[in-house]
Amino acid sequence: MCRGDVASPGGRGYKGKVSILSGRQWELLLAVGARLVPEVAALTAPQRDEFRAIVADALGERPEAMRRQFRAFLGLVERGPVVRFGAPFSALAPERQDRVLRWFQDCPVELFRKGFWGMKALVLMGYYARPAAAGEVGWTPSFRGNEKLHA
Repeated sequence: MCRGDVASPGGRGYKGKVSILSGRQWELLLAVGARLVPEVAALTAPQRDEFRAIVADALGERPEAMRRQFRAFLGLVERGPVVRFGAPFSALAPERQDRVLRWFQDCPVELFRKGFWGMKALVLMGYYARPAAAGEVGWTPSFRGNEKLHA
């Protein structure tokens, strides 16, 4: 598998492989994810693969122009903190990473806020859309549909 490619686990999503983000971009998204959803830091390798596959599926459904914008935003998140803190996001202490993310969340520039909320949505989706996450949060849906309603 090429660096940055994601094979869909369990037959879900993409058939085969797809390059959505580079290896470094996936690492950055997981680092951001660990700041937004602390449990992301504890994901095992197979769980990280599930996370990547879910995010790749979501990004893969978007136009290439939107995927380019997302990749550019990830670059901004990584390199933007150099201006203020003298180091990229991945080299910052956790409390400074949180400050950077709060700045993007509340940024006066609407485009940056939208980028942040899109990134956050992907992180939440990547973590909570995993089948195992349902049990972790105590969600026990009925997969029998409306059978109970028609009884």
